[in-house]
Parts: sequence; structure tokens; C-alpha cells
Amino acid sequence: MGITKNLEQNVLLRMQHIDKKFPGVHALKDVSLDLRKGEVHALLGENGAGKSTLINVLAGIYPPNGGEIFVNGVKIAIGSIVDSRNAGIAVIHQELVLVPYMTIAENIFMGRELKKKITIDKKKMNLEAKRILDRIGLKLDPMTLVKNLSIAQQQMIEIAKALSLNSNILVMDEPTSSLSDSEVNILFSIIRKLKQEGVGIIYVSHRMSELFEITDRITVIRDGEYIDTKATSETNADELVYLMVGRKLENYYTRNFRRPGEITLKVKDLSVRNLLYNISFEARAGEIVGFSGLIGAGRSELMQAVVGFRKYQSGEVQICRNLQGNMSYSKTIGKGIVFVPEDRKKLGLILINTVLFNTTLAVLKKFIKRGFVNHRKENEITENTVKSLKVKTAGYGQKVGTLSGGNQQKVLIGKWLATAPKILILDEPTRGVDVGAKADIYEIMDRLTQQGVTIVMISSDLNEIMNMCDRVVVMRNGRVTGTLDHSELTQERVMHLATFEEGVEE
Repeated sequence: MGITKNLEQNVLLRMQHIDKKFPGVHALKDVSLDLRKGEVHALLGENGAGKSTLINVLAGIYPPNGGEIFVNGVKIAIGSIVDSRNAGIAVIHQELVLVPYMTIAENIFMGRELKKKITIDKKKMNLEAKRILDRIGLKLDPMTLVKNLSIAQQQMIEIAKALSLNSNILVMDEPTSSLSDSEVNILFSIIRKLKQEGVGIIYVSHRMSELFEITDRITVIRDGEYIDTKATSETNADELVYLMVGRKLENYYTRNFRRPGEITLKVKDLSVRNLLYNISFEARAGEIVGFSGLIGAGRSELMQAVVGFRKYQSGEVQICRNLQGNMSYSKTIGKGIVFVPEDRKKLGLILINTVLFNTTLAVLKKFIKRGFVNHRKENEITENTVKSLKVKTAGYGQKVGTLSGGNQQKVLIGKWLATAPKILILDEPTRGVDVGAKADIYEIMDRLTQQGVTIVMISSDLNEIMNMCDRVVVMRNGRVTGTLDHSELTQERVMHLATFEEGVEE
């Protein structure tokens, strides 16, 4: 009895029997979750499982249709974002909401500016911001403009902003999706410090290794329903995957390594002023060439130069043995090379439009001639994408923005596969994607290599790099520091090259 009472006193948050419906969708069905003081409690599930909806109910963005919420044992009604904040709850969303041309202090106190009579007391705001930054061990000047900070530092500012609200319940939604390994370590040290202070943290992530390093308990939801809660120390990745997807993923990484064909892409001594320095690499038909390195190494900028998004000052790009100069991306597509960007929401998809619109956008000439639209052909292209990539959708007319992250990513890949490319460049193809969708994307990649497609993949996921790539090119500060064959790959060797001080190929 005494133990039960102590556990109840230790509970910061309890969400009981939460229900949420949208037109045509029952997003949450009787979902329960509790959070204890000084605990990191992971919320795990596939994209579309209901994690974001549950978080948005807690944040006051969506009113629930049923259920109860208790904070420190007191039942509360959360009907708005203000209600949530007043209850000591702070949600740090995956998409950061800082204003780049305002200072750190101004962002922390935005909408709650400290005042001296009728004017804003900037001195007091800077002092208070410095106190909060010191609390989490962040050595930054509060007067620094946010636009001058790294993504990792901006993530820390969001935490500081949450703490300025005197929040003892934090929700972190995919906080490491844009961080390097070293930056993740900094974040985890802050999380551990907050735990010691009694702050409770709900942590959303698809990265299994993180969950076992930083969390105490894990709650799994699937298709909007509560499945189970496990102590992290008493479970394993296989069990969690099974709980998430309802089936075992025997071959999580699907890759059959074969002898590659002829060189289809060759880059020689390519340089972009102040970004890239004499980069050389080649990729062959039927192979996956991975690009690894810390954030800021220049991997995305290199591929942008290869496909025509960015001008290069010197060097050569050969596509299928044909030497290319600086070309526009539209001309590059005509040569059989396509680029799937990292940020699918801003650069890849038109979220307010339909699955059909997005999957056919890159191949309009296939079904529009002389102003006449061949709707049968248009639907055929979409049907082929949806079926071959296993896109879960209510119909071709469904808005892409309402799909789960994994299904959005499949639509984006399918959009470019419709052009029948010879060379497919993927920038972080599984970022923010659940394990089931990851397995599907790996299967798609392996199938494409069987068909002779060349794949170049930028990834910050070392397990992905090591299990899927024939060869890996490692970069640091705009230079290649080494190239490793699949048989040579170890995490230690990749990380050594990624942090190699001289910045030249060994």
C-alpha cells in the first residue's frame, strides 16, 4: 500500500482513456499514459499511430472527445495552448518555431516580454535568459541572433524557452532528427540534468538506440490504440518493433549485394567556393554509394551541385560517360538523374494537394498533350506508385499533408521514380520515418539496384549506412576524408574519418 501511494505521489501527469475523432478518422481510441517525476518516458509507434495527436491534445491544440487529464493528481481541462502552459506543460515540436532575426533572449520570452513600466526591460530579459542557459549548461550570449545558431543550439533554445515557463513536464518530439552524434550527446546530458531536477519528459523518437540510452519506460501505441508500456531495461528492440507493427520484421535491412555494373556517375575535383574542395567519387549501376559525415560536412551541398541546384566553380560531372557542365535541375532530370531532398515538407511535396497530384507532378508530359489530360494514364501512374511503394492512403484524392510521415516519404520517392531515373540521389531518406516504413524503403532501394539503378544516399544513420551501402564516402568540412568498401565498414572507422582533423583523404 505504501509503495503504491509513493508511486502515485511521484506521478506528474496522467492521461486516461483519451479519445479523439476527426471527420472520417478515429485518431485516438482509449489511450492512457502516465509520466513520473525525473523520468524520460518514450512514446513509440509507427507514423500515423496517433503520437502527434496525443501530444497535440496535451498541448491544447486539439480538444479531446473523451478522457481525463491529471497534473500532480489534480484533474484539469486543457482547451487551449494557454491552459497547457499554465499547467506546467511545454511541448517542443519537431519543427522549431524560433524567429531567426530575434535574439536568444527575445525568443525565450516572446509574447511574455519582461517590462519596466511600459517599456520592455531588455537588460532583465538578458539576465534571466542567461540564468536559464546556465541551468542547462549552454554557454551562449543571450543577445546572439538565432539565425547564427546551429540546429542543435536552436533545439537547446527551445528547451530553455520551455524552462522559462517553469514547466516540469516537457514533451520532445523527434528532438535529435537533425542532430549529429556529438550534438545528441550534448542534448542527452541536458536531459539527464533535468531528470535530476525532477522534470518529467515525454520523448518521441524512432531511433531505437536512443530509447535504450536515455529512457526509463516506453509506451507503444498502434492505430490510435494503447498497446503496452514496458520498462526500458526489461524489453528489447525486437519486442518493441513487434508491438509497434503487429508483426516481426525478420529482415529489417533488405539488401542483396551484387557485382555492380558500369560507372554511371563520375565526379572529379568538384569545388564550390567556400563550401566544397576538390571532391571526387564515382557510382556504378546497381550499387548504393553512401555519404556519411557530421552535420555541416557538405554532403547535401555536394549533391545539390551535382544535380544543378548549386553552381560549382571547377571540376567535372559525368553522367553515363557524358561530360556535363553546370546545368539546371530540369535539364539534369532529362539526363536520368533525380534528387530526393531531405526536407520533404518544404522542398519535396505540395502538402495541400493530393496524392495523385504529387505522384504525377514530375511527369506531366506523360499524360498531358496539347492541353489534353489523359486521366486514365494519370491514374495509372499514381496506382503504380501507391502499389509498388505500399503507400497507405484513403484514396488518390487524399491530401498528402494528412498522410503519416512514412507515407509522405514514399509519395516523394515515388514522384521521382515515375521519371524512370538511372541515378537516384536520396538525402536522409528515412529521417522521421517509423521502422515499418523504413523496412519498406530499404526493400524499394534493394529492388531498384536489382533493376540496375544507381543510388547515392546521404545518411546520418550509421546502421543504415553500414547495412545498405556497397561503398561509403566520408566527408568533413567540405572535403572527402576517405572511402570504405562494405567489407571495411565499422562505426569506429566511419567516425574516425568523419572527425579526421587534416580533412584530406587518407
